[in-house]
Amino acid sequence: MSELSDKQREQLKDRQFAYIDRQGGRHLPIEDETHVRNAVARFSQTDFESGEAKHQAAQKIVDAAQKYGIELSDDDAVVKAARSKG
Repeated sequence: MSELSDKQREQLKDRQFAYIDRQGGRHLPIEDETHVRNAVARFSQTDFESGEAKHQAAQKIVDAAQKYGIELSDDDAVVKAARSKG
């Protein structure tokens, strides 16, 4: 996996993250295929402030996975969360 340096992370736009918390912390970068795969893998390890925030982040990750041609299983936590109502 390509790890982002602090400078690279700072240069990303907010829309390139699946989740931004209330303090502005940006979590789960989804700017390229490698990071989308990582976001899928780390989704269950992320603490979300609400069910709705988790649902919205999951939808962003699923959309990014489709963009990069990444197949997701119906059993993946991120897919289940994207289908839930938050």
